[in-house]
Amino acid sequence: MRRSLFPLFCLLPMGIFALAFLALPLMRLVLASSQGEAGWAIYWDILQTPRYMETLLNTVLVSLAVTIAALAVSTTAGLFLVRNHFPGRGVVLSILTLPLAFPGVVIGFLIILLGGRQGLVNTLTPGHVVFAYSMIGLFLGYLYFSIPRVLLTVMAASEKLDPALEEAARSLGAGPFQVVRDVILPGLMPALIASGAIAFATAMGAFGTAFTLATDIDVLPMVIYTEFTLSANIAGAAALSVLLGLVTWALLLLARSLSGSTVAAGG
Repeated sequence: MRRSLFPLFCLLPMGIFALAFLALPLMRLVLASSQGEAGWAIYWDILQTPRYMETLLNTVLVSLAVTIAALAVSTTAGLFLVRNHFPGRGVVLSILTLPLAFPGVVIGFLIILLGGRQGLVNTLTPGHVVFAYSMIGLFLGYLYFSIPRVLLTVMAASEKLDPALEEAARSLGAGPFQVVRDVILPGLMPALIASGAIAFATAMGAFGTAFTLATDIDVLPMVIYTEFTLSANIAGAAALSVLLGLVTWALLLLARSLSGSTVAAGG
């Protein structure tokens, strides 16, 4: 075998996989969106339908809120766990990453046990607070499975930060807040952007948790499900799926460009 052909044979399995499980299904999805009565104009109809646009806005806003909260919690916890070794550290890390083992339905069930009509918060509060079936419950559920995804990435990046940069900043009179702002966060920025993009994309497309909590919740994955199953609107469901994918892809592309232009202060 010629040496020049060897890379092609190595890339052949990946090419077959990408064609069979990525390109062809996506092409079929796009074509299915045009097979309704409106044809390709279905995308214009979606943009003019207030319910669809409001649902898309809700999905984007809750995904952004989850991403920001996950970054804040995971960055704080990740830096602490990387720089402090104490008895039980492994147990704490295992608990924080435990949601990776749960599907969305289980996480939704946990939120119901916490904030449902017979949940812990309802039992303990005088006003019998119930939040599981609202956007607050969905936000907490999405945050629950987003934290470990961001945490592991931030911890890996934190271990590569150069301690000499922080020592130099302190020797020049920088306070703790300035060190975090001018040294630590710029060094973690590529990891924060990448993990934040993953958290956002996961929240945008998450279905199991929303399905479990879907009482007063209207997000795009639920609308796609109802259009496909209850209304038999295959073209509408396909068009909404394409729209969801385009919005998520645009965010990932933006995050990749920002991450690629940022240099980590690592050793």
